[in-house]
Amino acid sequence: MKINILGGGPAGLYAAYLLKRSRPDALVNVYEQNDADTTFGFGVVFSDQALEFLRANDAETLDAITRGLETWRDIELRVHGESIRIDGVGFTAIARLKLLEILRDKALSAGAVLHHKKMVKNINEIDDADLIIGADGVNSLVRRTFEREFGFSTELFENHFAWFGADRPFDRLTQTFKATPQGFFNAHHYRYSPSMSTFLVEVDAPTFERIGFADRSEEDSKRYCEDVFADELQGASLVINKSHWRRFPIINNARWSAGKYVLVGDALRTAHFSIGSGTRLALEDVQALAAAVVESSGDIPRALESYEEKRRPGVEKIVAAANQSAWWYDHFAEHMKLPAWEFAKSYISRSGRVDIERLRINSPVFSSQYEAWRAQNEHA
Repeated sequence: MKINILGGGPAGLYAAYLLKRSRPDALVNVYEQNDADTTFGFGVVFSDQALEFLRANDAETLDAITRGLETWRDIELRVHGESIRIDGVGFTAIARLKLLEILRDKALSAGAVLHHKKMVKNINEIDDADLIIGADGVNSLVRRTFEREFGFSTELFENHFAWFGADRPFDRLTQTFKATPQGFFNAHHYRYSPSMSTFLVEVDAPTFERIGFADRSEEDSKRYCEDVFADELQGASLVINKSHWRRFPIINNARWSAGKYVLVGDALRTAHFSIGSGTRLALEDVQALAAAVVESSGDIPRALESYEEKRRPGVEKIVAAANQSAWWYDHFAEHMKLPAWEFAKSYISRSGRVDIERLRINSPVFSSQYEAWRAQNEHA
């Protein structure tokens, strides 16, 4: 069996490792346009239990990733000059390059062949395989080549965002919301190493237009955002790495495979960054795909049918929550009309998966403080 994988990100590398491990006789190739030490972005964030699905069948990879994780047990919300801690919402993060290094070593150790600095411009260049996996992200060549067969559709959220890094660590995942004379800003910032953090800046559409970010260079946008978030950065600098302003795409495919071609990760569907599940979903995709290939004894059509049938229900639940969370962020400027504690309650409930009873169990300190604030203000 020959398997070609387009895209050398986490999904592509992990797919290569799992498939080669389960089918040592297979020839597994990964084609990646960048070199091994180049990546877009800074840190990758997971909810605290997001990688536990690896433990049953791949504890070794889980242990390798866990050793490089930064962890925290709560998040911090900064709005209207107040800082509100929400307990019981644990997250972890790792440098994207470190994660890629771990998964690349696993793929190589299993015997996969990695082709870096290989720009595939036409699917015919890698068509000589029994199975072709599109792990090539939101702009997937595999998906674009067979859009009709996959039943592809997409739309964009209204807000614009840019991924920066920051050369200082933050104690925990922090959400900072600011109203300025020029408009409304939100920053998602969290450390992914002892000395570095991701610093994602988001603005609503009117703010984006008013400031003219579309016409500003990366460097100019960086300086502007450093001024807005000077209090949070405390003298640190933002770092750019393809930090272009963009709108988040909702990618959907009615069918997950087309003949011998199959999609995983962001090529298949996107989950908004606000729930920290994009990379987790991609790794789960390839785990399910590899298991389906093994269970089908190499019968690719049957494997791809099984992959979609078993995986789709769980994915759709998470994506629905991610879209609801993204919708909340798309209107964060409107939510900022609320008092700080009411805003925090709206924020933590945004995905529709956290009601007041669950919040009392998961975040007892925050719940107690919120209810005390509410009682005091109801009688004010």
